Amino acid sequence: MTGFSLVFWHWWTLGALLLILELLLPGMYFLWMAEAALLTGAVLWLLPGLGWEIQLLVFSVLSLASIFVFEKFIGRKPIVSDRPLLNRRAAQYIGRTLMLEQPIVNGMGKIRIDDLIWRVHGDDCPAGTKIRVCDVDGVILKVERVD
Repeated sequence: MTGFSLVFWHWWTLGALLLILELLLPGMYFLWMAEAALLTGAVLWLLPGLGWEIQLLVFSVLSLASIFVFEKFIGRKPIVSDRPLLNRRAAQYIGRTLMLEQPIVNGMGKIRIDDLIWRVHGDDCPAGTKIRVCDVDGVILKVERVD
């Protein structure tokens, strides 16, 4: 009875599965493990007589090395954007001065900004008061009176 032996296409299949896993669970780690699996398959294609123990060792070393290089040189650099508040719509209004159309009663009110109605929290103010958005708490704008 012969034992199971790994061939290069097993590693390439594992690499493809890890790439699919990276698409489903992004985090950049499966990408580097997929690279290690593909490289292990290439090594095995060039040196077909390697035992499974050596193959696993090559895969482990390549995985750890590629993840380490990613963390050291690429992973620590933040992504710089020309529009950092693009997906944080409420935060875009911080610092904006507005006119209350409806009064703030018991610390809560509503205000129309552009084409949207936002809930606001702040000191009680009558309609027509100038206010400034000073902070955001979820979907509630925190406002203060402008003198």
